[in-house]
Parts: sequence; C-alpha cells; structure tokens
Amino acid sequence: MDEIYYEFKEVKNNIDLLTGLNIEIILHFLAKVENSLILYETKQTISGPQNVDIDEQVINSLQKLFSQVDSSITLIKGKIREIFLSYSS
Repeated sequence: MDEIYYEFKEVKNNIDLLTGLNIEIILHFLAKVENSLILYETKQTISGPQNVDIDEQVINSLQKLFSQVDSSITLIKGKIREIFLSYSS
C-alpha cells in the first residue's frame, strides 16, 4: 500500500495566452481498513505557463515531499481506478 498512482488531465476551460495552462493531477491510492480495501482519490488543479513542463515539476516536487514523510512511497504513472472497480464488483 505504498504506491500512489497519478494521471494528468488538461483542463480545457479558460485557457488563453495570459492565464497559461491548467493541468489537473489526480492521485489514487489504496488503503486497507480492517477487512476492506478502499480506493482514495484526490484532485488538484495546477496553473502554469504553456511552454513549461508542469507535469515533471509536479511529480518531482511530490516525490520529494513523500520521501520526507516515508521513503517507501512511490509515485506510479497510470490508472488504478478502473482496475479497482472491476476487481471489487
């Protein structure tokens, strides 16, 4: 349970040359509570200039932050939500 899955989604509304690019990062992680496996999801919208690789900066910052809390936590690019929903049904 030390893996956090992430995906990026570009937010299409309100994009122009002045405001830059809006990217939504979605984090999924699993937790075991007693005999139940629970999928948690959180989202955050990040704004930045269009010519900068926001994805890489965000992942590096998150990995550094998680390493300070627990060095075994790793970020994995991918989707686990659909796999979890098909497995649990």
